[in-house]
Amino acid sequence: MKNIRNFCIIAHIDHGKSTLADRLLEHTKTISERDMQAQVLDDMDLEREKGITIKSHAIQINYHFKGEEYILNLIDTPGHVDFSYEVSRALAACEGALLLVDASQGIQAQTISNLYLAIDNNLEIIPVINKIDMDGAMIPEVTDQIVDLIGCKPEEILLASGKSGIGIEEILETIVQRIPAPKGNADEPLQALIFDSVFNSFRGIIVYYKILNGIIKKGDRIKFIATAAEYEAQEVGVLKLSMTPKTEVKAGDVGYVITGIKNAKEIKVGDTITVAGSNTEAIKGFEEVKPMVFAGIFPVNTDEFEELRDCMEKLQLNDASLTFELETSQALGFGFRCGFLGLLHMEIIQERLEREFNQTVITTVPNVSFNAYTTRGEKLLVNNPAEMPEATKLDRIEEPYIKAQIITQSDYIGNIMTLCLGKRGILINQSYITTTRVELIFEMPLTEIVFDFYDKLKSQTRGYASFDYHPIGYRDADIVRMDILLNGDKVDALGSLIHRSRAQDFGRKLCEKLKELLTRQQFQIAIQAAIGAKVIARENISAMRKDVTAKCYGGDISRKRKLLEKQKEGKKRMRQIGNVEVPQEAFLAVLKLD
Repeated sequence: MKNIRNFCIIAHIDHGKSTLADRLLEHTKTISERDMQAQVLDDMDLEREKGITIKSHAIQINYHFKGEEYILNLIDTPGHVDFSYEVSRALAACEGALLLVDASQGIQAQTISNLYLAIDNNLEIIPVINKIDMDGAMIPEVTDQIVDLIGCKPEEILLASGKSGIGIEEILETIVQRIPAPKGNADEPLQALIFDSVFNSFRGIIVYYKILNGIIKKGDRIKFIATAAEYEAQEVGVLKLSMTPKTEVKAGDVGYVITGIKNAKEIKVGDTITVAGSNTEAIKGFEEVKPMVFAGIFPVNTDEFEELRDCMEKLQLNDASLTFELETSQALGFGFRCGFLGLLHMEIIQERLEREFNQTVITTVPNVSFNAYTTRGEKLLVNNPAEMPEATKLDRIEEPYIKAQIITQSDYIGNIMTLCLGKRGILINQSYITTTRVELIFEMPLTEIVFDFYDKLKSQTRGYASFDYHPIGYRDADIVRMDILLNGDKVDALGSLIHRSRAQDFGRKLCEKLKELLTRQQFQIAIQAAIGAKVIARENISAMRKDVTAKCYGGDISRKRKLLEKQKEGKKRMRQIGNVEVPQEAFLAVLKLD
């Protein structure tokens, strides 16, 4: 065990984690030149297209140093705030972390939040300044920032370039020298932490784990503590670029096990694997995920509901931060109320359902969860507009607040202030990290961030601001339920919970947008936004008119009038039973309102 090192790479978005991982694999000849490609560990098409890492990826490297063979288990982690749960799970499987900082951009918000996660897990931190060969590299300034943040000595900071391969050997040597070997005993009963799992349609569910104590052998009867289910380990092994079978995996190592489980509910990330019949305790300190944003996901055809349920369960195996429960809607039938960590996470889940499982889905307006107190003193958790109590029974509502940390260049302070104060934010603190970089701390309602805050922040600061947040509890707010009515009928999937000061403006924009998107019918369609019984915005889509007088040429005017009167009577009858088709774009339009 003394020759095993488990480490991960953490950094802000786009600071070069996956590129550095490529160089480490290339340098140690873990991957042949033929298999080498950029971001080799990002195996999803989505990750390559967007240039981001969505999943943490584990891979084993063999490294020779001073005549000894070392096994390095590397986990490449995502950098986006929406996938911080992936990072926390990767950290649970490691003893050390490479903290990467871009030489041209310096420390950003996610760098700091990932660093705190690593410190909470008592990991050995190795600071690395990446991209030192870029034109805009500010190595002395960034070195000072890291020294201030971590309190290390300047000579302990490694300089590297993932693109050109500078400093890779030094990084590998430092990993061996500074990261401690895993503690644990191979002679004790098996105790392994599940940190990820994936569904394979041929082999069933493949579980990834890190062994703290004991040995797992091929053919062992193993038990999952949370579900108390027992299985035979049909195949065990380690994670190279593909899975490499072994006869046994020992304490301190990271590996996989295939048991032929087909039911997704039987595996929980954060669970402990042990040998059947032993009384080993579960490993503690693995936190449950807390979703921030809720949205309904419905199949386009209601008969595909069961299929969608299977797909959601398989996807949840691979993405433990997705939570869902059943929901019904009058407009859309059966579906799921899903909890996401953020809007990017929601977009990725929707894309993955379409690509990996061929499921076309409708997503409703995302919102956060509120606490509603009724006049009887009951407390209700409101996740979607339909659960909101009637105004007569409602006493007060609390909405979740977050503490937002924004790090940017001092030129953009004005823009960010305007944006955050416009989103009902309260400025708590403003401090200069360096002469040109400033950190702003705001307290803001989470509702305001859910829609388009991140996009607007990026456009206001030309991409130079970094943003990170964590929840700080609930506070009283004037939240109302806004319904959309089409010809007097509520469309529950378009309803939303919104602050009263925003409702009228949002309602008017939404009605205008729906007017563009709904197709004209043979009868007039009234689109209304209403709070309770009070209509706050309205648009009309005028009826398409068939030219009934086309066949009348010449003759008396009364003949034409008779035909028009007949048409008018028909229109009246039509309006009473007319129903409106709402295209899928209408549900997405709500997200794209400026």
